[in-house]
Amino acid sequence: MILPLIPTTISHQNRRPRPKFSVSSGEKAADTFLWRNKKISAGVLGVATVIWVLFELLEYHLLTLVCHVLIFALVILFLWSNAYAFINKSPLCIPEVHIPKDPVIEFAEALRFESNLAFTVLRDIASGRDLKKFLYVIAGLWILSIVGSWCNFVTLFYLVFVLLHSVPVLYEKYEDKVDPFAEKAMHEIKKQCAVFNAKVLSKIPRGPSKEKNKD
Repeated sequence: MILPLIPTTISHQNRRPRPKFSVSSGEKAADTFLWRNKKISAGVLGVATVIWVLFELLEYHLLTLVCHVLIFALVILFLWSNAYAFINKSPLCIPEVHIPKDPVIEFAEALRFESNLAFTVLRDIASGRDLKKFLYVIAGLWILSIVGSWCNFVTLFYLVFVLLHSVPVLYEKYEDKVDPFAEKAMHEIKKQCAVFNAKVLSKIPRGPSKEKNKD
């Protein structure tokens, strides 16, 4: 299996250990994307599809959708609570809904950890020590901006969500056929990057490093 070739931006000594919840949550996400539990995966993809249809095709606004759902739910519950005596049915037991504290804290902690990691990576890129990494990030953001101009955020998010539910499971199924092709592609990309580095990046003058300044 091919490991993603992502340049390390934080040294192993300074890297903070990931929270324990990230392992379990990562396993649950992997099981969903790889369709280990088909009911959960289909349900998640179905909910995402419904949300995309409501916001993109039917052009619902978030506040309007929330209000309509609440109106429908309250009307049904109110009518059922008052009509049970006429239809000889037991009264409806509306459960109490409470938001548990632990999942909210775990989500906030995960968001804080990933945000701090992203800020650290951006700071390392903006420091000017690695020109190649800087150009890669600029190129990636530029390509992302072009893709974003083709469709709105909801459609882009839905396409990414669908890809996450299709590409991993297809790769797992056809891994033996994909790996040789990916190895050739990565070899060619490395070759072209080396040529670009030798002809362009190496000729760009750079400022003195911190070690030289200290001397």
